[in-house]
Formats: sequence, structure tokens, C-alpha cells
Amino acid sequence: MSAVAGKRLGPLLLIAPAAILLTAFLVLPYLNIVLMSFRMPGQGTPYGPGLTLANYGKFFSDIFYIQQVVNTLWIGFVTTFACLVLGYPVAWQLARGTSSLRALGYGLVLSPLLVGIVIRSYGWTILLGNNGLINRTLMGWGLIDGPLPLMYNALGIIIALVHVFLPFMILPIMSAIQGIDPSLEAAARSLGASKLTAFRRITLPLSLPGIQAGCILVFVLSLSAYVTPSLIGGLRVKTMAVTVVDALIDTFQWPFGSAMALVLSVTGAIFVVLFGRLTVMKWKA
Repeated sequence: MSAVAGKRLGPLLLIAPAAILLTAFLVLPYLNIVLMSFRMPGQGTPYGPGLTLANYGKFFSDIFYIQQVVNTLWIGFVTTFACLVLGYPVAWQLARGTSSLRALGYGLVLSPLLVGIVIRSYGWTILLGNNGLINRTLMGWGLIDGPLPLMYNALGIIIALVHVFLPFMILPIMSAIQGIDPSLEAAARSLGASKLTAFRRITLPLSLPGIQAGCILVFVLSLSAYVTPSLIGGLRVKTMAVTVVDALIDTFQWPFGSAMALVLSVTGAIFVVLFGRLTVMKWKA
């Protein structure tokens, strides 16, 4: 009986350290945020005594905050789609390319991760500004008369976010393609399928788990991005992450900031679950 109990307790003991860490640093902080979102606003303090639903009522009754959620989701969708379109060919080349080119490709893909996100964002301000490198070059060549609005708008934020999060799309897709047996594509070609047909019927469906993982990673990171939108968007474009930080730090509205953070988290989680269900159904089909 003790041996059976030991076998049952063995796996639980193995996962106990991870479960304790997740509970201490993820579950409990989230529960604290949930509780904080129902607190009363305080006067000179983070929150007052008692509980209320007024924080959520304030959020859903103001079209300004609803529009910010929509804008944040839109930026997340576009960033994810752009990373997928740009990242899939790179991932395929890294997975199927020669060893010499593969090593160079790994270095180029991973190089942005070696630089801090603040430095990368400042680098894009130098490139995208009205007097930045891109506008000055185009005006110097006589292609445009005035600077293009590449900064302090959603376009600039998306460009910078794509650069920041592109590796998180490439690496999962590359791993999925590496797990596909090349003989499957060769068999399809031997049966008369073209390269495009073999890719569409074999490679693309089998790489769908990597696409799913990459899209979820990039989408979630885009929704929660703070540094890049705050530097590239400035005061003209504010995402929900920037607004939450402003509420928590600048105006000291911890209950309302927690409510906004939870609304963003729940909204993002809904879209992630829907995307996961749709891609799993497509993959199984």
C-alpha cells in the first residue's frame, strides 16, 4: 500500500516546486488585482475601505476606454498578422536551408533579442521621426515633398512592435517545420503535386501548431506592450497598457487601473481561446 501511495505522490512532489512558484508569483498577484479592482477609490491613498463595482461602471460607461480597447486589439491583430506574413518564409528558410545560411539566419533572428527594448524603440524614433533617417532620405532623393507621418500614430507602433516580436513568431514556426519529415513533401511531388500544392496540403497544415504558438505569443505580447507604444505613440496614441500604467503611477488610481488591466486580460484571453479552438479544429480536419 505504501509503494502504491509513493508512486502516486511521486509526480505530485515533482511538480510541487513549480506549482508553488506559479501560485506565489502568478495566481496570488492575479487574485490581488481582482480584489483591488473592486476596492473603493482612495483620497491620497491607493484605495479606500469597502468594495464597489464603480470601477467597472466607470470603464464601460466611457467610450474613450472602450475605444482604447478596440485600438489595442486592432494593433495586436495587425502586428500578429504582419509577423506571421514576414516570419513564416524566414522560419521555412531556417528549417530547410543549408547549414551555413542557417547559422547566419539564427544570428540575424536572435540579434534583436540581445538589445534592450528601450534601445530598440529609441532606434525606431531615429528612423521614423519627421526629421528621421527615412524621411530625410526620401526627401533628399526628391521622392516626397514633406515628411511622412511614420511616428506618433498606430503605423509607427505596429512597425516597431513587428521588429520587437518577430523572433517570437519565427522560432515556434521554425521548430514545427523542422519536425516535418521532408520525405512527405518528396512523396507528394513524386505523385504529381506541384511545390505549391505540396506546401498547401502538407507543410502548412503540419506547421499549424507552430503558427498557433507564434500567433498567441505575439498577440499577447502586443496587447501588453508598454515601452514601445509609449515611446513611438507618444501622447497621441495610447494603448490600454499605457493607460493602465498612467492610472497606477501618475494618477494613483489603483482600483480603476486594476479594473482596466483585468478587462484587457479577459478580452485578450477570449480571443486567444477562440483562436486556439479554431486552429485546433482546422489542424484536426
